[in-house]
Amino acid sequence: MRFDIITLFPEMFAPFLESGVTRRAYGSGQVAVHLWNPRDYAEGNYRRVDDRPFGGGPGMVMMAEPLQHCLDAIRTARAVEGEAQPAPVVLFSPIGTTLKHEVVSQWAASQGAVLLCGRYEGVDQRFIDKHVTHQLSLGDFVLSGGELAAMVMLDAITRLQPGVLNDEGSFQQDSFNPALDGMLDCPHYTRPEVWEGQEVPAALLSGHHANIERWRRDQRLRITAQHRPELVEQARAQGLLNAKDEGFLAKNAAKL
Repeated sequence: MRFDIITLFPEMFAPFLESGVTRRAYGSGQVAVHLWNPRDYAEGNYRRVDDRPFGGGPGMVMMAEPLQHCLDAIRTARAVEGEAQPAPVVLFSPIGTTLKHEVVSQWAASQGAVLLCGRYEGVDQRFIDKHVTHQLSLGDFVLSGGELAAMVMLDAITRLQPGVLNDEGSFQQDSFNPALDGMLDCPHYTRPEVWEGQEVPAALLSGHHANIERWRRDQRLRITAQHRPELVEQARAQGLLNAKDEGFLAKNAAKL
C-alpha cells in the first residue's frame, strides 16, 4: 500500500510518521508514505506555487502548473514500481464525503492513493476537474490545510492493516466497527478496583464471560442511544438487535 502526499509542508509529517503504534507500518514500508512538495516543481527564482484569484477576493489559490508537474513526477515514480493504472487522487475538501468508518475500511483495502493537501483559499478548479477522483472531509469545519486531514486518514487506514496493532483483533472492538454492529464502544476500566471511592462495575470482576459480554453489550446500547441514537436505529433496521437488546432499551428508555 502506497500513499503519495502532495504538501507544501512536508515537515509536518515527520513526527507523525515516527510516533505511535503505526510507526512500525511506515518504517517497514507496509504502508509506504512518500512526501512531495509542489514548490520543488515550480518555475522561476521564487518557486511560486500560488497566485491571487481571478475576480478578486481574499487569499491566494494554489496554481495548477506546479501541481501538474508534481503529479507527473509521482505517476512516473509509481509506474517505475510497477503500477499499471494511475492511482486515485484524493483532495481534502468541505464538499467531500465524510471520512466515516466504512469509508476508511474501503481505503484500507485499496492499494493507496495520491493525497492532495490544499492550502490558502484552495486549489485551481481546473486541476481538480482534470485529476481529482475523490474528495473527502473530516466534518463541517475548515482547517488551515489538508495535512491534518491526511494524517487522520493515514492513521485510520494504517491501524486496520494486519499486524500493525499489538492485538490484531483490537480494532474490531472500536466504535463504529461492524463487530459492534456499528455502535459506540463501552466504558473500560483497569486497576485499582477502587479509585477515589468509585468501584469497577461488579460484572467485570465476576469472571463470568457471558455476564461480562452482556454488560458490555448493554453499555454499548446505552451510550449509543444517549449520544448517537441514529446508530441504534440503523442497527435495528439491519436486524442486528435481539430480544435482550430491545428489552434493555425498553427498560431504560426513560434514562436514555
